Amino acid sequence: MTSTVSTTTGTDRAAEPRTGALDPELEQHRRELTGYCYRMLGSAFDAEDAVQETMVRAWRAQDRFEGRASTRTWLYSIATNVCLDSLNSRGRRARPMDLSSDPWQPVAGSLAASRGHESWVEPIGEAGVLADTQDPADLAVQRESIKLAFVAALQYLPARQRAVLILRDVLRWPAAEVADLLETTTASVNSALQRAHATLAGRPASIGEVFDPLNAEQRELLDAYVDAFQRYDMDALVALLHQDVTQNMPPYELWLEGPADVAAWMVGPGAACRDSVLLPVRASGQPAFAQYKPAADGTRRPWAVHVLEIRDGRIGALTTFLDTRLFAAMGAPDFLPAA
Repeated sequence: MTSTVSTTTGTDRAAEPRTGALDPELEQHRRELTGYCYRMLGSAFDAEDAVQETMVRAWRAQDRFEGRASTRTWLYSIATNVCLDSLNSRGRRARPMDLSSDPWQPVAGSLAASRGHESWVEPIGEAGVLADTQDPADLAVQRESIKLAFVAALQYLPARQRAVLILRDVLRWPAAEVADLLETTTASVNSALQRAHATLAGRPASIGEVFDPLNAEQRELLDAYVDAFQRYDMDALVALLHQDVTQNMPPYELWLEGPADVAAWMVGPGAACRDSVLLPVRASGQPAFAQYKPAADGTRRPWAVHVLEIRDGRIGALTTFLDTRLFAAMGAPDFLPAA
């Protein structure tokens, strides 16, 4: 590709700039690049690392950038190479239901197996990836493309097909521009896109309703969920669930299906969640809550992030991430004071 330069040098990393110390012309693209890398890698933390590596490589090579393409296109080229390198060195991220076609049984044994955080598709805070826009339709498209189900489906695609689909279908780049970025032909890009569509068509995945924070019906449902969970009223909670609701809880491999098994888990292995407090956060285009469990000193401490999917006016999926790193990434408090 004629518009890029090699950015892999032996520069001493002690001389690398920190976030915020880079050229403002580069920094203005950080948010959209983070969204792109998140869709590619399936992890907010991996995406942040990839974007920082992209910025450092660009900073090193600025004096050799010939300007034959825009700075934005140049940065996307670097980010794509960073992501492809990362994907070549590790396995695909997944959700628990991707590992087994059947729900976990028995519910009482659901905490028997777990995997490292690097195995799972993780949510991302919306503030770091959604572009500023006053267009509700454009915002809805952005939210759809960072939903957990969509990002999980992308992980089934080979890395270059994944890049093509994101650039063409999500970011709406022309095929010729994608071909230039990937140093290939337009025909090859169109072929890769067709193969990606065929793969995803074979793996249909519900991504629920479009989440609209201003939708009164959705707000009422979420308020009822918070109330039922904080009171730990399983009858009230079950009434909010879709008949084929699923629940999963990374890093554990379990996934459950149906209101009865969700309730059985809540009063069984999950009973320690009683007396928790939920605070709303914005994650992966879906309604989400930071859960704080009571501590011995009377405070409440970070425990999990709940990401919900709404379908047909009820909760169709509940994913609980037991990764307290997510709290800072989503702007949630470090703790809640004693009542």
